[in-house]
Amino acid sequence: MRPENYIPLTIDEHKEMGREMKAATERLRSLCDLIVNLYGVNNRAAFSFLKALEALDRTREDLQSQAMVDQPGHLNDNFYR
Repeated sequence: MRPENYIPLTIDEHKEMGREMKAATERLRSLCDLIVNLYGVNNRAAFSFLKALEALDRTREDLQSQAMVDQPGHLNDNFYR
């Protein structure tokens, strides 16, 4: 679904979003490590943390792809990686 009035993010907005997504990933990764180390990988909470981390990584990849569409002159910038 595309919004009717598609306005791409600016370079600065992608940079800020990238910083926020990286920080969120780091925080989630540390919480995930804690739960996995505490309860083990077969625990339901640990499984959910691992899935959430995978989803956040996938979201960052999708946002990076979108950034390349929004700002084609900056294809080498890794806003979300």
